[in-house]
Amino acid sequence: MYKWLNERLDLERFKEKYLSKVFPVHPTYFFGEIALFSFVILVLTGVYLLFSYTPSSQLITVNGKKLPMAYHSILVINSQPFGLIVRYVHHWAAHLMIAALMLHMARVFFSGAFKKPREINWVIGMVLFTLAILAGFTGYSLPFDALSTVATGIGFEIANSIPYIGNAIAKFVFAGTFPSPGSIPRLYMYHIFLVPLLLLATIGIHMVIMVKQKHTQPKENKEITKGTKILGIPMYPQQISLMIFVFLFTTSVLFFLASVLPVHNVEFFGPPTLQTPMVKPDWYLLWIFGIIKLIPGSWNIPLPGGVVINPEVIGGLIIPSIIMGFVTVAPFLSKSKEAVHYWEPLEHKPVASSIGMAIIVMLVALSITGYQAELNIPLWVCRIFVLTLPTVTFLIALSLTKKGKA
Repeated sequence: MYKWLNERLDLERFKEKYLSKVFPVHPTYFFGEIALFSFVILVLTGVYLLFSYTPSSQLITVNGKKLPMAYHSILVINSQPFGLIVRYVHHWAAHLMIAALMLHMARVFFSGAFKKPREINWVIGMVLFTLAILAGFTGYSLPFDALSTVATGIGFEIANSIPYIGNAIAKFVFAGTFPSPGSIPRLYMYHIFLVPLLLLATIGIHMVIMVKQKHTQPKENKEITKGTKILGIPMYPQQISLMIFVFLFTTSVLFFLASVLPVHNVEFFGPPTLQTPMVKPDWYLLWIFGIIKLIPGSWNIPLPGGVVINPEVIGGLIIPSIIMGFVTVAPFLSKSKEAVHYWEPLEHKPVASSIGMAIIVMLVALSITGYQAELNIPLWVCRIFVLTLPTVTFLIALSLTKKGKA
């Protein structure tokens, strides 16, 4: 059979060209693979959930109570033999994918692998990260309980507050004023079709470019390779064996998380009501919530035509876009002209390394600010910390990295 297929498909050439590709060995390379496998698990569990979920906010009568069809379908899923655990695995796979992407991007940045000739792949990675967040946001609304409705409504209000074009954009994206009869079907389409399709395409492009450009590798390999060749293990059978292990390990971790850390209880919050429960975004968006809390309510910027840029737009869109945009164009701000094939020590790029550490500290400080009320910390204290901690981190990191270079 192999001989017959080889004569027609030239399997030996495929094996020589692709299955013999060498992968460097380092634990941090698994962050990207964990993100990829989390996406695979998201798709598999999502397909299972598709069979029972009803994307509609239309009211139906169940046991004498009027419930939205989307909300009732979640109750049906929860009552199925494997429904609840699959839904929880789907939830935690989304969180794990975003966390793994963050760690992967941190490794790429601090090792200098975002520089020439990998600028394009860094930008594609940022697009992939943004799409992963959009997937989480659109999926969060689908249970259509009181909590998810309020959280999604906050996103609608921020989009609606964009000067001049916000109302049109918000109504187009959410199929009217959220929640409207078309909102859930529209968000459902984004979540199961548009965003996954874009994610799949972005992942494919990202991996093709990675294969074409090859991995960067630890600097200690330079003395052995003496060039741009990769020191590591071949795709088949060693790397594939490792990938199977990482996939199974990722799956087991997700099932463990789903068993001990349940998602918010839709039965507890119930269907949407006029009452507004206390809502905080998921951890990966908490820093944006922190920015909104820090922006004074008096920060209203008037524009021609009686339009105003309000604090929600400043904190929810403008400042986050500036931060994300700065990170995206980081490779083009680098003064490095030579191609990077080996990991750069932090002291070889003291300014970039220090800025990266300062941004991480700033995001952590902003995320803590999201719990300012619960922690009973005055807002003025949070403002001081958010401004001073990243600055101090930058100065200390710059001093240490320059000393290391000296």
